[in-house]
Amino acid sequence: MMSSVKVECVVKESALIGEGPVWEESEQTLLFVDIVGQKIHRWSPTTNQIQSVETGHMVGFAVPRRSGGYVAGVGRSIVAVDWSAQTMTSLAEVDEDKPTNRLNDGKVDPIGRLLAGTMGMMESPAVFQKQQGSLFSLTSDLTVTRHLSQVDISNGMDWSLDQKTFFYIDSLCLTVDAFDHEPETGELSNRRVVYRLQEGEGLPDGMTADADGRLWVACFNGGRVINIDPSTGVRLQTVSLPVMKTTSCCFGGPDYADLYVTSARLGLSEEELRQQPLAGATFRVTGLGVKGRPSNSFSG
Repeated sequence: MMSSVKVECVVKESALIGEGPVWEESEQTLLFVDIVGQKIHRWSPTTNQIQSVETGHMVGFAVPRRSGGYVAGVGRSIVAVDWSAQTMTSLAEVDEDKPTNRLNDGKVDPIGRLLAGTMGMMESPAVFQKQQGSLFSLTSDLTVTRHLSQVDISNGMDWSLDQKTFFYIDSLCLTVDAFDHEPETGELSNRRVVYRLQEGEGLPDGMTADADGRLWVACFNGGRVINIDPSTGVRLQTVSLPVMKTTSCCFGGPDYADLYVTSARLGLSEEELRQQPLAGATFRVTGLGVKGRPSNSFSG
């Protein structure tokens, strides 16, 4: 890690499983969720204040919506969130035939289409029903399309600068994969591995791409975020965090030069919690020498 890199805890409020950070340029706030805590949080670096909405069910992601408010994955429902009214309205249901499934990570592509994945029920801490999940898209007219099935834990995703490649993580595969991506239709093809996690790196979880098209992957149980060049499959940099269960990341702040990283504390023993007092907190990494890209908003 470069010597100028600085890691600081910015949201000490501990999340059971903090996930899916998104920087809102218009509000200058960080949006993220606590999956098991069943809350969507909005944190302002300017005021250091957190606002929250309770979702009533596990929430996998929340993303801005062009028409206002947010879209979130709550249980198996993709819902519209009215922040001021603290209400949610269902837009679509997925995995109707798998009532114990839930939505996990989600992200909006450059044309405003929402990609959202599901996963099976957790049978015990860190033990999941395998190959129960799928990857769906939701278009502006609320058409749902299934792109992948037999997914273990649908997780991080992002797109190349030219939108012709879609990067995707199914966590238990221990790989970051790429697909050929047709921007107009969202069609995915030609799946291949661009990076396989090494011993000790943990499970690949949430992911974001920077302005140079390189990938930053949060490594669950690895205590780090790794920077990958998808064109060569080479790990360029490792950012170590003071917590093991790093869950996701995004760029934000002035000029998108800060990397925000979420984490989890669910499943840690009392001894592990003593060793990692910041488990479940959200961190800001500065001095990386790279910039991110603005997040996309759902067009529906």
